[in-house]
Amino acid sequence: MTMTRETAPALAFRPARAGRWRAARVALAMALGCALLPACTSEQFQKGYILPPGALEQIPIGASQDQVLIVLGTPSTVATLSGEVFYYISQRSERKVAFMNPQIIDQRVIAVYFDKNRQVVRLANYGMQDGRIFDFISRTTPTSGQEMSYLAPLFKLISFR
Repeated sequence: MTMTRETAPALAFRPARAGRWRAARVALAMALGCALLPACTSEQFQKGYILPPGALEQIPIGASQDQVLIVLGTPSTVATLSGEVFYYISQRSERKVAFMNPQIIDQRVIAVYFDKNRQVVRLANYGMQDGRIFDFISRTTPTSGQEMSYLAPLFKLISFR
């Protein structure tokens, strides 16, 4: 093959042009990979009441109902059968990969029990431990009875399964 003026420049630039295209494709693939990477990270969701740090310590036994409303705010729901009880309900869930269903990490029901004079008689922080309702303040699992009949539907209501 004989080199002419017309073919010499095309042959000289062919390897350089191919190298640039390869580098551009690699850069594009890396940019696309970096753009899609955040879609694979986990997300956490908080639904319901968010307990402020140290809020339960500010409510002593014997505190008034107004003090509870000032410290904790409006309850999620109220029961009035035997005395009055304020329930503050929350749920945390996590989705490990985008487009997957979230998994429930934690469910809590904070219950503030009042007597007939609207004074705090008891505080309870109920959650799920080993599939059973558990009071994280007194470290006990409540026995079945009237109290459990109120809490079980609340946990079923917020579980969304």
